[in-house]
Amino acid sequence: MLTIATGNKAVAAAVKEVKPSVVAAYPITPQTEIVETIADYVDAGTLSAAYIPVESEHSAMAACIGASITGVRTFTATSSHGLLYMHEMVNWAAAARLPIVMANVNRALGPGWNIWAEHTDSLQERDTGWLQVYVSTVQEAFDTTMMAFRIAEDERVLLPVMVNLDGFTLSHTFQSLETVIPGDYLPPISLPHAIDVEKPCGYGPMTGPDDYFRFRWDIERSMRDSGAVINEAQRIFAEKFKRSYGMTEEYRCEDAEVLVIAMGTLGKEAEVAVDVLRNEGIKAGSLRIRWFRPFPDLDIRGRDVVVIDRDYSFGFGGILADSIRARYSCSVSSVIAGLGGQEVTYNDIAAFVRDRKPGTEHWFGVKA
Repeated sequence: MLTIATGNKAVAAAVKEVKPSVVAAYPITPQTEIVETIADYVDAGTLSAAYIPVESEHSAMAACIGASITGVRTFTATSSHGLLYMHEMVNWAAAARLPIVMANVNRALGPGWNIWAEHTDSLQERDTGWLQVYVSTVQEAFDTTMMAFRIAEDERVLLPVMVNLDGFTLSHTFQSLETVIPGDYLPPISLPHAIDVEKPCGYGPMTGPDDYFRFRWDIERSMRDSGAVINEAQRIFAEKFKRSYGMTEEYRCEDAEVLVIAMGTLGKEAEVAVDVLRNEGIKAGSLRIRWFRPFPDLDIRGRDVVVIDRDYSFGFGGILADSIRARYSCSVSSVIAGLGGQEVTYNDIAAFVRDRKPGTEHWFGVKA
């Protein structure tokens, strides 16, 4: 069905079609619209799910863990400080190998209090064992949320997935949306290590030095295997629904001599900047990172690289730029821009390319 929707509404619509058995919810701006819309679906009877209005974000993830371990499909959503409040349980969900799907509406961290977009909230969770994907359009938010369940629940993965969308810039922006019914695209969930509430057992959770590292390696093994599963899920989605996605999204990269690399809506804005630069005779291309975990393979060698980070690791640098440096041992022009919803236009991005200085870091709007 073709309609108009916000990014938040698109996520909620995908959840309705996926039909999770349990949704645990706690409101936080700018995510609240997701769980409110799902609550409306449950109230109207268009989604048959146990909807649990918990007392905190920590409890929301704990409720999802309790439900998921019984082998049922689960979902929650959060943002910013809510995600940080979940941090203990976010680690727990991954280590317990539970295929929970969570939407995170990216928002800056306080103080000072700020409700606009920034990626530092989710990137602080990058080492927890969750797969992370960053979307840039309303349609992509719907499609990726649906795909996230298939990927998380695949027995080659069995890790939770975080779908990230920029606060307000996407969460509250109206765009066209074509909803679809997953049908056989999404097989019934089958958790190999699900507990049986009809056959209660005792569990000893203490794991000593002889075994603990093996469990950690198993998470890494599945994270590595997830790349093939993601590509398979995206390929089958394209065959069934005629919309294609990859680990990255490339725009005019074939002959590009300089690449703009970003995530989320800035990655989409960069495409317009590329057109401007091409008209000036500059062979630019946009390479938008969709999946940050697992980190994708990038074809960047031999090209100038401008990386835009809507985040920062204090005392170290832009998280995306430093990830690329570490993986490829290359010199990049690092730009810190868009923090706390700072406006960044395609003209600004074009200027980042014109003024690039490999091996340097530039804070947009700050005079050195």
